[in-house]
Amino acid sequence: MIKTKRIYDPPTSDDCYRVLIDRLWPRGMSKEKAKLDLWIKEIAPTDELRTWFNHEPEKWVEFQKKYQKELSAKADFIDRLKQIEKEKGMITLVYAAKDNEHNNAKALKVVLDTK
Repeated sequence: MIKTKRIYDPPTSDDCYRVLIDRLWPRGMSKEKAKLDLWIKEIAPTDELRTWFNHEPEKWVEFQKKYQKELSAKADFIDRLKQIEKEKGMITLVYAAKDNEHNNAKALKVVLDTK
């Protein structure tokens, strides 16, 4: 099972294995407070895609398509996350974006759920 959670929300025991999937470290967040098990910045959208998207909901559908295309070249990271999910039973994709519905974690979860 895969779930998503904003890094600024307090970690809980049901988060299981927490993976930060942003390219940049979240502002104002210490490593201790983040309680991460892994940081895979390479799986995040490219700077160009992230800048273009700018968390504008009207670009969401196109962002997902472009991000999925980028992810197709990152199969090793997708496989790694699927292996961790298999081993741990659940992983939480952690992100910093303010928008809980239109972010790279939600888009990545869709890809992982179809693998």
